[in-house]
Amino acid sequence: MKRFTSFVLCLAACSAAVAAADAPAEIAQFAQRAVATGDSAQRPFAIVDKRNARVFVFDADGRLRGDAPVLLGLARGDRSVPGIGERKMSEIRPEERTTPAGRFVSEPGRNMQGEDIVWVDYGAAVSMHRVRATEKSERRLERLASPGVDDNRISYGCINVPADFYDAYVKPALGASRGLVYVLPETAPAADLFSFAAHAR
Repeated sequence: MKRFTSFVLCLAACSAAVAAADAPAEIAQFAQRAVATGDSAQRPFAIVDKRNARVFVFDADGRLRGDAPVLLGLARGDRSVPGIGERKMSEIRPEERTTPAGRFVSEPGRNMQGEDIVWVDYGAAVSMHRVRATEKSERRLERLASPGVDDNRISYGCINVPADFYDAYVKPALGASRGLVYVLPETAPAADLFSFAAHAR
């Protein structure tokens, strides 16, 4: 298990190392439009590409700092069930475990265990945090390391990122003050949700 964990950490580090290269065209154009139109409010931001299960972290000027695979909500869909943030996890049905799409003003926070996290949608209890491999049956580390994206759906809606990537990129950008997190929809074009992205294709 230790050897596999090291492999996953290396995988994330290698991903970050090549992140100086251009992001995929759609992501790069989206980021450029967010900055050019002022939508990103001169703050660092992250773009979560749900279709490809990946997160891209940018500085306030729109320069890509790093990218990594992520784990997302088990259920496909772009909206949270109303009131879901007030329910116990044991009461949330599998089909309700979605990662909502949208523009979110993020803020640093801590979970019930005292771990530092980045709140994405506080009302829906959705955050971005280090992946936790506490339940071996969920195989979260293996899911992150696999080449495909179909098995990256496992969480209750939170965005799980490799721990070293969180420490190296997410925490410096979004863990000290408010930022922005754009979660791209998987059921519709991004331009349907973000007006400034109409030309980011």
